Amino acid sequence: MPQIPFDDWSPLTLEQTVALFEDAPFTWFIAGGYAVELFLGHSIRDHSDVDVVVFRDEQLAAQSWMRGWQLYAADPPGTLRPWLRDEFLPFGVHDIWGHREGKQHWEMQFMLAECEGERWFARFDDGIGGLRDDLFTTYGGVPCIRIEVQLLYKCRRRRPKDELDFVACLPLLSSDQRQWLTSRIRRLFPDGHPWLGLFE
Repeated sequence: MPQIPFDDWSPLTLEQTVALFEDAPFTWFIAGGYAVELFLGHSIRDHSDVDVVVFRDEQLAAQSWMRGWQLYAADPPGTLRPWLRDEFLPFGVHDIWGHREGKQHWEMQFMLAECEGERWFARFDDGIGGLRDDLFTTYGGVPCIRIEVQLLYKCRRRRPKDELDFVACLPLLSSDQRQWLTSRIRRLFPDGHPWLGLFE
């Protein structure tokens, strides 16, 4: 168990994060609020950290790449334990926190995206997914989760920042992105969801 409090963060900047992973020999991409910002092309709010996503089957390559870091797995969720060298984290463990050796605050969080062969799937509904290479794209020159997928994750929580992100992104969504997102929201919320009315 780490001695650093959960709320003691001094995260890497987006630029530092991109530089850290720039030449990595595995797929990575930005998610969360910074993915929204890169999609929009400007900032609409503050961010507490940078979210990085790596496919589960490439997690050990990511671990090896981050030598000089102390890494902790959220196992079970809500707790942290050391992520042992060459330990393959199973489904159900999807968040890793870390800091560089010698630092006394959290600097990085990365998440594991579920995949099977050439396909990705959502951990909350394995019927939602697609081709692995279609989970991410490039916004502002930075690899990012596709905005429609990011908004699908946000629709499940609907925190104030999620509502702000959705309203900002909605006018810029293409017809294909709107169709993809609305169909998946209806799948998750067959009794209705407040966002659906805003597409009309």
